[in-house]
Amino acid sequence: MLNIHRLKQDICDIGDRIYKKGFAAANDGNITVRVGPNEVLCTPTMVSKGFLTPADICTIDMEGNQTAGVKKRSSEALLHLEIMKARPEIKSVVHCHPPHATAFAVAREPIPQCVLPEVEVFLGDVPITKYETPGGKAFAETLLPFVHKTNVVILANHGTVSFGETVERAYWWTEILDAYCRILMLARQLGHVQYLSQEKSHELLELKKQWGMGDARLTEEYKDCDICGNDIFRETWQETGVSRKAFEKPTGPSQGAPAGVDEDALVRLITERVTQALGSSNLATGAVCNTDDCWRL
Repeated sequence: MLNIHRLKQDICDIGDRIYKKGFAAANDGNITVRVGPNEVLCTPTMVSKGFLTPADICTIDMEGNQTAGVKKRSSEALLHLEIMKARPEIKSVVHCHPPHATAFAVAREPIPQCVLPEVEVFLGDVPITKYETPGGKAFAETLLPFVHKTNVVILANHGTVSFGETVERAYWWTEILDAYCRILMLARQLGHVQYLSQEKSHELLELKKQWGMGDARLTEEYKDCDICGNDIFRETWQETGVSRKAFEKPTGPSQGAPAGVDEDALVRLITERVTQALGSSNLATGAVCNTDDCWRL
């Protein structure tokens, strides 16, 4: 039998950790835990997550109607409910605004793959949604294209949402993601991010498979994907406004360039150097093209 008071205290404990980590300023963020087929515990609106008590936690049904609690439920609870409806095994959802991950949300910069082993094992490819005004049904539905392929999502110009079988596990994914984003930003300041090879990244996926951990990249649909190239969610980039700007496209020796080298930039550089050395009038045949993928002599 579920101990409802204990679950409410767990929500308060995670809220305290979110607040102390700087993931939720003032009354930012919200947390839910499903306790029955039509019953969900939910944090209230306009209350700091660092100062919650079990008495503050309200109860809602799966349509968002508040059924218990003195304080009003969070307006963003609908987002949590859409996740729980799509994936009934999910028992808890955590939404907050971790600053480093949210920086990627604001920049619409895809999270680079094949950098840290722990991230490949625990997170995999992390999507960014399209932007919608928070609180409504349209905002909640921005998660639906991604919810079956990941346990953590970046909300464009907003924050993050992560989900799992317990409130602590749901929170873990957010903490891992923000730590990773911070490392990426620090490495970028040093001037370069060195990527793992496709071969070593495949080894990590095989470990996930042995440990019984799910990953969209292990499914039949994506078994031949470029696991370092954000293949799982790249087709959504045009709609969501996501594009690579700060971090180069990962490439490896098997893809025709040294690890960490932007192959398009390399082609442009070679083209420029050859043109300077020989002069366009001395080229034997054809021409140097101005497109990224065309260089014929």
